[in-house]
Amino acid sequence: MSGPPRLGIIGGSGLYALAGLESPREIDAATPFGPPSDPVVVGTIDGVPVAFLSRHGRGHRFVPSAINYRANVYALKALGVERVLSASAVGSMKESIRPRDVVLPDQFIDRTYARVSTFFGAGVAAHVGFADPVCAETRSVLLAAAREAGANAHDGGTYLCMEGPAFSTRAESHLHRSWGVDVVGMTNATEAKLAREAELCYATLALVTDYDCWHETEEDVTVGAVLAHLQANSRLAAETIRRAIGVLARAERTCGCGDALRHAVITASEAIAPEARARLGVLLDKYVSR
Repeated sequence: MSGPPRLGIIGGSGLYALAGLESPREIDAATPFGPPSDPVVVGTIDGVPVAFLSRHGRGHRFVPSAINYRANVYALKALGVERVLSASAVGSMKESIRPRDVVLPDQFIDRTYARVSTFFGAGVAAHVGFADPVCAETRSVLLAAAREAGANAHDGGTYLCMEGPAFSTRAESHLHRSWGVDVVGMTNATEAKLAREAELCYATLALVTDYDCWHETEEDVTVGAVLAHLQANSRLAAETIRRAIGVLARAERTCGCGDALRHAVITASEAIAPEARARLGVLLDKYVSR
């Protein structure tokens, strides 16, 4: 199988490289929004072209608020990626979701406030539909792959995205639990919004590392505990992604993710400045003539 990488993987805390990637080469992607977190590594897994990007950068250089999410998603889109598989560390908000389990969320609550989560503005207005923020097709494949790989995988759930970088206060943790959320993290809602605007399918493999700080008998979350559980789950995550890639490489997209912008751009074509057309060309060229 040849051609551009239609599948992209974004690795989170503890997942700074993709095991099994063959013939890797780095691409220093330039975007209108600045550089991504790290060079995009393009290669193949079982003959399937893929693109991998370390969300926090190798060596974990960026806290969640400092990640250039727009550049990350734009870089993958510009390379030809159509589906994004995200792997990230999360805290569990329910007794039944244990450390080292994985969750395949289908909803987000966005509680961030210090980051940009849209490509639009600065002369172009667009409003994408986001009622169902995760691609159902991609998520179902990732769920099946996780179970085949031996994971205790939870089908669906709500991921609450907080700003960070500090972990929750005890009061926040209990508040979030009262809302009925399943896991808490610091990155994925932002990525999901941008992926929808970029017409990319997006699904998350949420790797549970702790019980946040609400649990009465478990110790409060620490970086050490998070990394220990992530290291234990790294092989499972890599195997899950490998299995999902094999299925998705043969599947055509029949979801609506690839047409998310069709009726979303409100700004009249003639009112879009040349600079804005150039900045957003990768997103808009199929709908707005230059």
